[in-house]
Amino acid sequence: MQLAEIRSLAQNIRDNINRVVVGKEDVIDKLLIAIIASGHVLLEDVPGTGKTLLAKAMAKSVHASFKRIQFTPDLLPSDLSGIHFFNQKLSEFEFRPGPLFTHVLLADEINRATPRTQSSLLECMEERQVSIDGETRKLERPFFVIATQNPVENQGTFPLPEAQLDRFLFKIKMGYPNTEEGIHILKRFKEANPLNAILGVAKAEEIVDAQDSYSQVKVSDDILAYLIAIVEKTRTHNDISTGVSPRGSQALLKAAQVQAILKGRDFVTPDDIKAMAQPVLAHRLIVKGSLRSRTEASEAIVAAILRDVPVPIEDSLISG
Repeated sequence: MQLAEIRSLAQNIRDNINRVVVGKEDVIDKLLIAIIASGHVLLEDVPGTGKTLLAKAMAKSVHASFKRIQFTPDLLPSDLSGIHFFNQKLSEFEFRPGPLFTHVLLADEINRATPRTQSSLLECMEERQVSIDGETRKLERPFFVIATQNPVENQGTFPLPEAQLDRFLFKIKMGYPNTEEGIHILKRFKEANPLNAILGVAKAEEIVDAQDSYSQVKVSDDILAYLIAIVEKTRTHNDISTGVSPRGSQALLKAAQVQAILKGRDFVTPDDIKAMAQPVLAHRLIVKGSLRSRTEASEAIVAAILRDVPVPIEDSLISG
């Protein structure tokens, strides 16, 4: 697939989602970047801000299988992966697949499940496979997890393990709508839910083609050095106990490449790195004794690092 075709595919999905979701263009773009980069997204905000609506609109825009899991404290890992059961008619064990066996998975209120159940997603998110009773089963591509969570301050939530957070390409806040958007929402949903009327505008095979093709975007050595300088700053920063891992630096590069495509370019610029740095890196940091929320503190640190790290000059950015 050519880069122009990837951009056109993303635009079609964006336009379709905009028929349902009011505003949130930046959030929608990050969802598109994530699915093309074979990543996953964690949407965080208070209940009622449209997290689930956005996830459903994204899933319906792609002709692909879709499953939704409502995470609760009594949810078990086998409720996600599936079980082997004894079929009395056949006198043998059969496998009944769980909701993980889908293309687009909505993990709703993921932090209401226990850490044991949360951790059951680690293998499938990173390796696109599930191990059940000693047998490994591959998941079909594309496999895209959109998880929603309420702020950890809410009652009845369990913080996601660090290893789980590291599997998400982005952590994004929805935010409240402004006055104009709020009025538009009331008008749009006054008579019927527009989600019921939208149809798929992309095929699963097209998403897979885009995932296999976005790496054509050129990245110069200067850009790679700039990215690594940002990442290394997180590892030596006085207020950070654990910085960004190599997985995080790879995630930033992938996100920047897809960001460049959406901006109509075939090469990465420093602005692409800057635009993707906070949503890719902030949730991967462990901040020392912060009095603010972890998200606010880590985002502030990433912003400060971006100000401190010298930006490469534009010469030769399209090389490589």
